[in-house]
Amino acid sequence: MISAELPLSRTTTDRAADLRERPDLVAALLTDPTTLVLMVHDGSVVTRGDESPELVLLPPGQAALLAPGGELPEGWIFLGVDDVDRLPGVSPTETRPAGAPGYLARLVPDLDGAVLLGGDRWSSLREVGAVLSARDAGLATAAVALERWHVRHPRCPRCGAATRSEQSGWVRRCVVDASEHYPRSDPAVIMAVVDEADRILLGHGALWPEHRYSTLAGFVEPGESVEHAIRREVREEVGVIVGAVEYRGSQPWPFPGSLMLGFRAQALSTEVTVDAVEVTAARWFTRMELRAGIRSGWVGLPNNTSIAHALIEEWYGSELPDAI
Repeated sequence: MISAELPLSRTTTDRAADLRERPDLVAALLTDPTTLVLMVHDGSVVTRGDESPELVLLPPGQAALLAPGGELPEGWIFLGVDDVDRLPGVSPTETRPAGAPGYLARLVPDLDGAVLLGGDRWSSLREVGAVLSARDAGLATAAVALERWHVRHPRCPRCGAATRSEQSGWVRRCVVDASEHYPRSDPAVIMAVVDEADRILLGHGALWPEHRYSTLAGFVEPGESVEHAIRREVREEVGVIVGAVEYRGSQPWPFPGSLMLGFRAQALSTEVTVDAVEVTAARWFTRMELRAGIRSGWVGLPNNTSIAHALIEEWYGSELPDAI
């Protein structure tokens, strides 16, 4: 399994879902000097450092000064507290230790209205997710996912009225019909398709940069199992028939709200016919061919924050080479 190694699956934070319904939680955290705040905007977070970037975590007062606006309850999301026992969740009989700092996300709607300290910068989670610490990666991934959800769901899907943030940023409630709406994660399958000769099948997406190749992927449709989705997507996109599938791991991909379910899939056929709509090119690679393609610049792979990179590297058997 590769789950523990996936960059955006790492975390050391207790999400503390049992605390979210406290109506005064965010307000109390904003007056607590131990609270730490990260700023988030459109898939990016504020980091510091070039070679080993770290998430910039600010005291509440400073965060409010640097990114003004967004009165309560809008503009702030409770992300959790430090996870002392490193076990997900809190049992009904467990008492959470006192003194663990709480984490908030500060939603920044307009970059022109936010001021950064010297040396700080906005960094795309896609680019820095793999090099952040486990704590920082977990906080940033949750913040990006929730910020995108709030931006995309300002109105009730039932009646069209405005919604407001509740439960510390984890629920939006319609101001007219009082219906509650929750963040969603759309399941998507992503698969390293391998044939009997142990070659890997990689494709080029229609909207990707030239020479970019990656594993095939697609969304799970309503009423569909993940196994069926894998076999359907591969056959629809490249005409290859898939048999056995093996789960390898998952990670959130909050761009804007996917959960990537990674698999190794065994090909039962090898003839490739691309759909020319989603996939414009696809081919089988041996390890030697992939290495030569990467080093020559003919093949570009997805960055190491993605589960696609991890699936390819697992098949390859060692760290993927760099272009020369």
